[in-house]
Amino acid sequence: MAKRKAPDEHQSEAWNELPWRKLERHVYRIQKRIYRAKQAGKTRAVQKLQKLLMKSEAARLLAVRRVTQDNRGKKTAGVDGVKSVKPAHRLTMAEMIHPKYHKWYKPRPARRVWIPKPGKDEKRPLGIPTMLDRSLQALTKMVIEPEWEAIFEQNSYGFRPGRSLHDAMSQVHQYTRQKEKYILDADIQGCFDNINHQKLLSKIQTVPIIKHLIEGWLKMGVMNEERGFEPTKAGTPQGGVISPLLANIALHGMEHDLKQAYGPKEGYPQIVRYADDFVIFHEKENGILKAKKVVEKWVKEIGLELKPSKTRFSHTLRPYEGNVGLDFLGFTVRQFSVGKHKASRNRSRKLGFKVIIRPSKKTVKNHIAETKRIIRKHRTSPQAALIAELSPVVRGWANSCRTQVSRRTFETCDHHLWRQLMRWAKYRQKGGTQKQMEKKYWKDGKFTANERYRLRMHSETRIIRHIKVGGSRSPYDGDRAYWSKRLRNHPMLKTEQGILLKRCLGKCIYCGLDFRDGDILEVDHHIPLHLGGKDTLDNKNILHRHCHDQRHVEFKKHTQEHE
Repeated sequence: MAKRKAPDEHQSEAWNELPWRKLERHVYRIQKRIYRAKQAGKTRAVQKLQKLLMKSEAARLLAVRRVTQDNRGKKTAGVDGVKSVKPAHRLTMAEMIHPKYHKWYKPRPARRVWIPKPGKDEKRPLGIPTMLDRSLQALTKMVIEPEWEAIFEQNSYGFRPGRSLHDAMSQVHQYTRQKEKYILDADIQGCFDNINHQKLLSKIQTVPIIKHLIEGWLKMGVMNEERGFEPTKAGTPQGGVISPLLANIALHGMEHDLKQAYGPKEGYPQIVRYADDFVIFHEKENGILKAKKVVEKWVKEIGLELKPSKTRFSHTLRPYEGNVGLDFLGFTVRQFSVGKHKASRNRSRKLGFKVIIRPSKKTVKNHIAETKRIIRKHRTSPQAALIAELSPVVRGWANSCRTQVSRRTFETCDHHLWRQLMRWAKYRQKGGTQKQMEKKYWKDGKFTANERYRLRMHSETRIIRHIKVGGSRSPYDGDRAYWSKRLRNHPMLKTEQGILLKRCLGKCIYCGLDFRDGDILEVDHHIPLHLGGKDTLDNKNILHRHCHDQRHVEFKKHTQEHE
């Protein structure tokens, strides 16, 4: 990459004063045109628009902002040790990822880190690229994602804009609510680490410069602290901005080819895929056995294989090979037989079964273990500190399960949580009775420190059914009103955020743009708390994270001018 001079100090203000609203609208217009051109089969038009977007200053600025301001891992360094980029250097970075410099560009190896898998003793590898590599990956993803969103299969849900775990579970419910079915529950062994590079690149039919960049990222290698540099001969490095999209591209076509292997008399299989985890349903035993053979052959062609420990056969209603129902994405899905209902005086009809989807035992166990860990960590902390850390965990987990049959599960979790909190209270005041502890730490039956800190229990979360995303709809289809409404009603949003989103009609009050799926939101106090503002909804607004940062910069500058 060509070297450039250090930016002037005035460029810091220049970054903050950029017309972000105008830039986002410009980029979205081109993405929408790419999406529609791909749907219409206009390959040449798609490639011309991708070149245009790759050169666009608006796209480059937004890519840098996404990596340096919005991304949750913005303070994680790559092999160059850069943890953050100041506003004065962001403009330079946006210029450095221009296509005219790509002939000098060579990606640096990703920094290898190991993180624990949730609820397991195992660890999974992450490859952390440098800030510059992340910015160029974000730009490339912005360019090619609309093209693939136009052709991705309807029942693919993981790591896609506008499609969530809850959409996948709603599709599972639709497939199981009317008939008994055999199940193939499968997972791909080391999907991200073993994808065949040549097979993946052969699927990506885009302009040569973009394909060359993707090939560079696939083969850039990793830097391990213990073993030094290691080349990557297969797989997409987890941790990169573009890696989830590349994995979805590699697995694209599984649903189509699976159905092509069946005839009308056999009945077609039904598949729901969330990233590398998928489940297949079929009404006949022979059909589900055939599905496994077809899928094993399909994944082998792209250098993958099914994980034996996570691949099993089952049935939705009755035991099959020692299994009944399935555990998928943290939920247990089963059909339960129901009794008889009198349809008339002399006749009765059997209703058959009812589908029940509830949080799996493993998920509940891991959550209870997590609350126990937090409470033990705060044995000597004030009650307010304990509530401040525990409350988001309880609320977030309950929100993630609120779309299914979770009422009894919430009551069970509340029972365990109450016992954990009572042990915490008795440890702090040894010799005290239960009534004394309740009087000191519980106000009106609620674990409360003061007006601001009160623990919200699981059962206080209201069950709300999730409405599945319609067909093959995508955020790039241009219907921003539809997607803004879905965001306001998304079950993963906190109650407070949901109220604020509805109040502002799904628009950021700072920049005026609609909130989109994938945007990171921040709750902002109109009058800061340190200046006497109240921590109430009347004093709160919801903004983009970058808008929130910008507002605080302007507020601080305005305060200094008036001192």
